[in-house]
Amino acid sequence: MKTVKSLNMKKILFLIMVLFTTLANAQSKYEAGMGKGFEMLKSAQSAEDIGAASAFFERVADAEKDKWLPYYYAAYANHLTGWMNPKADKDKVAAKSKDLLTKAEVLEKDNAEIWVLHQMITVQQLTVDPMTRWQAYGAEASDYIDKAKKADANNPRIYLVEGQFKQNVPEAFGGGKEVGKVLFTKSIELFKTFKPASEMHPSWGKDQAEQMLAALNK
Repeated sequence: MKTVKSLNMKKILFLIMVLFTTLANAQSKYEAGMGKGFEMLKSAQSAEDIGAASAFFERVADAEKDKWLPYYYAAYANHLTGWMNPKADKDKVAAKSKDLLTKAEVLEKDNAEIWVLHQMITVQQLTVDPMTRWQAYGAEASDYIDKAKKADANNPRIYLVEGQFKQNVPEAFGGGKEVGKVLFTKSIELFKTFKPASEMHPSWGKDQAEQMLAALNK
């Protein structure tokens, strides 16, 4: 009986060891993939390079299926291509970005980072034709900011993108240079204590907030 029990215990311990080894390998593969994606973003010199990083993150996301961050970064990188390429069809870029971000949203509900990126994509669409799109897209962008604040009011990226948006809104409609200054200042202050949930979670924006504030103070 002792021998049987001993064998059974060894089998259980072996199965546990295999399980944790499998999980560790899967995790390291995921982290390696994300790390490569981050390096591609960091070293990108053109819209094509950023687009390649977006496609890579999308492949990581499709392989993992249950991780929202690679879909987020795929959407983020794709969004950037719309600004880096002057000839880009911004509506087409936005449609792709929204599709990727919606996949992230299915896996991660009511996350401030996702709402912030939704706002950024909406503003990109607004710039295609500000005169005719202002009312609908402006309201949508503001709604995403409100959702982000409700999800996590201490996220500094909220006030960065809100400042970028409102500094170009006429004072009569609640925007302007001084409003931008207040929002960029708040973003910078929040960045001083902000800690991402992990090394892979969004941490971008501090330099942008400082540059935007400096430009308004000139």
